[in-house]
Amino acid sequence: MTHDKHLKNNHILPPMESTDEHIEERAQPSASLQECVDRAFRIPIFLSTTNTLNTKQGRFLDRLISEIEQALLFPRTLPSSEQYPETILTSIRRLVLSSYGLLAINFRRFLVEFIDTNVGPLPSTTPFWEGSVFLQIEPSMDFQHGLPILLVREKGTDVNNGIWAGGIAPLNTFIEWDSENQTVDQFFNSIQWREAFANWSAEVRNGYFIQTEPKFKYGCNNM
Repeated sequence: MTHDKHLKNNHILPPMESTDEHIEERAQPSASLQECVDRAFRIPIFLSTTNTLNTKQGRFLDRLISEIEQALLFPRTLPSSEQYPETILTSIRRLVLSSYGLLAINFRRFLVEFIDTNVGPLPSTTPFWEGSVFLQIEPSMDFQHGLPILLVREKGTDVNNGIWAGGIAPLNTFIEWDSENQTVDQFFNSIQWREAFANWSAEVRNGYFIQTEPKFKYGCNNM
């Protein structure tokens, strides 16, 4: 009797139940934490594009963003995801300096035709599509900083204009999307795209590890 009374006074608790549901519940992180973790392990890259798109171009951009995220890279662009209280060129420079690579997509925007007001249209001049002026500036600033660059353009865009005209190595190496004869899925399933994107992603990831290496190494194994 005394022994039983002593046990009651010390409030001995029954063992905690360890059911499968309890273990599974504790193993699942919260949705907010999971969102932070997913974002934290994505390497930031500069996605250079334009905000004025038609329906087909919009589908292409959505698929491109999906490809980037599946490679565990985090696309950033002005002004959709980033906005700074400075001038546009300063904001571009800030975004370049805080990214580990650039992917530029040059969509058709304006159909350019050379017209002489005195003699009328010039029959020898072929009209061509022109993209955004920032598609010239942003890759150039990125190249100056030495980041990996991947250029994609809609066919016929800026064929004789700036870095998209070709002949300026290494910026003359880009992939063309034939929007009139090629679907979005056909482009992203092509060997040309998959190879170029895989090589560029590897360069971005390699540059990330180089930039984030510690300045001092305290191990004794390095010769």
